Amino acid sequence: MMLIVLRRKRILAFALFFLLVGGSFSITSFTSFFDSFSNSFFVKAQDPVEALQQQIDDLEKLKQLSEQATDPLENELDSLEKKISSAQLGIAAAQNQTKELEGDINNREEDLVVQYIIFTNRIAQQYKRSRTFSPLMLFFNSGTASKLTKTLAYSTSVQAQDNRLIRSLTDEITSLELDKQKLENDQVTLASLEKQLGIQANFFQVEIGKARNYQNDLAGQIATLSAQQQAIINARSGTYTTSVGEVPLADDFNASIGYKASAPGNSFAVFSFGAYTHRNGMSQYGANARAKEGQSVEEILAAYYPGTTINKDYPEMGSINVEGYGSISFEDTYLQGIYEMPASWHVNALKAQAIAARTFAIKYTNNGSGTICTTESCQVFKNSPKGGNWQTAVNDTKKWVLVDGGGNPVSTQYASTHGGYSNTSGWDTTDKSNSGDWSTRAWENKGSSPWFYKSWYRSGYSSSGANCGRAHPWLSQEEFSDIINAWVVRKNPNGADVNRITPVTINECNIGGQGGDPYSLSELRDKANGSGGAVTSISSVSVSHNGSGQTATVSVNTNRGTISIAGSEFKESFNLRAPGYLRIPQSSFSFFNIEHKN
Repeated sequence: MMLIVLRRKRILAFALFFLLVGGSFSITSFTSFFDSFSNSFFVKAQDPVEALQQQIDDLEKLKQLSEQATDPLENELDSLEKKISSAQLGIAAAQNQTKELEGDINNREEDLVVQYIIFTNRIAQQYKRSRTFSPLMLFFNSGTASKLTKTLAYSTSVQAQDNRLIRSLTDEITSLELDKQKLENDQVTLASLEKQLGIQANFFQVEIGKARNYQNDLAGQIATLSAQQQAIINARSGTYTTSVGEVPLADDFNASIGYKASAPGNSFAVFSFGAYTHRNGMSQYGANARAKEGQSVEEILAAYYPGTTINKDYPEMGSINVEGYGSISFEDTYLQGIYEMPASWHVNALKAQAIAARTFAIKYTNNGSGTICTTESCQVFKNSPKGGNWQTAVNDTKKWVLVDGGGNPVSTQYASTHGGYSNTSGWDTTDKSNSGDWSTRAWENKGSSPWFYKSWYRSGYSSSGANCGRAHPWLSQEEFSDIINAWVVRKNPNGADVNRITPVTINECNIGGQGGDPYSLSELRDKANGSGGAVTSISSVSVSHNGSGQTATVSVNTNRGTISIAGSEFKESFNLRAPGYLRIPQSSFSFFNIEHKN
């Protein structure tokens, strides 16, 4: 299954989306990685078309999840934009009112200034009169009592009028100050409202934009995977041609020979035949191909376990001790829960697998006296019936066990892909030979094994494993020369520290917790110069194989002539020095080819 890794900001964005719409979500991702394969009995690979379909389905679910979270937000944004428009109209009206109030305040201030000037002039005149005022003079100047009365009344009226004007000015000043304070408060409030509305609208627009970008990214990934899936389907009706003949695509297209056309010029890639396998017993992809070609269960097992026969009435083992589960029914629970081969494969391949699994368990536990594990180190078991055609295969082969000449159960190791050669049965080709374009005749090729011919550059064996920043496994001229220089120095250290011959990326992409202080490319080149001469350029490379399914020699034409390297020595140097996670994933054998893109 493809490992779906979401960036933290995307996860937070989704969490925010679901909180806003009142929902919840969880995203579970997982990966498995085997640090060691030297003691594993077998490793299985999921059919690449099925694996790609699973990845596409997972991405479609994430895309749908994102769209379900985004649609309510867009509706919320539409509603918010309407509210913002309404609020902006209210703000505009309020701003017009504040402008009117501001104009009114300005006019009132002008009027107040005029009134204040008049008032001060009157106060000044009154002050002057008060300085020269004499009641006696007023009496004498009045002439008559009537005139005196009028003069006194006028004086009293003026004073009362001045008092009213003072009160009016005081009230006006107080009102003006209050209106000015209200104007300032309203202007601050309106500015704050505009800012808040802008922030809210911008937030939703940004988050929706992120979600749509994420959905577009998922759609792009889906399209890419669909193209890869279609390429594999097309390849199964056709072939890809390499220097060793026609081969199927790998589960990761960039690790396939089909990627060679897109590889950088003058680059090199190491392709392995088979991968994590002991090369003993049955090849699962080979068995499926044989079944499709019409071979019977007996013929398939005879091909992979020569010298054995099928005892179809072997004494039934009632129970088996399974690690983590204790004693359980052997046939009805344990064998029904073996997950080793896709249920969609040919029924004869499934039956061959059921017999091999039954025999393996009996042999491994010494007829039930021991305990069997549930991982690839034994055979994968899940406490849940697989059902379907697998159930039929187990039931139809009940009591069928592979035995030797003495009637004893034999070792029935098996693996996904051996790479065209088996230790127990030799060349796994239609004519049992490795002549000419043998790979085209390999049963695993016919079975479209994604690991038959693959260049390994990712961590583990998942097609979505970490890649240490590499988009493909093709090495540049300098990088491939560095591998050869590693071999040169290891053959003749001449004072060099061979412990420093590790990947230059070891601290960036740590393998096995090593870390350390690797030689840089230039440092190792200098060390190679002290060990007989450094390789700085490679014009061509050729690989030879022997009749035992092993790479015998790697011949490299370099600036210092042709260098011949034993296949096992090249594998050791490559696995020690290749950058990132590049490797030849074989322990007890070395069977690979080197491709050169001119």
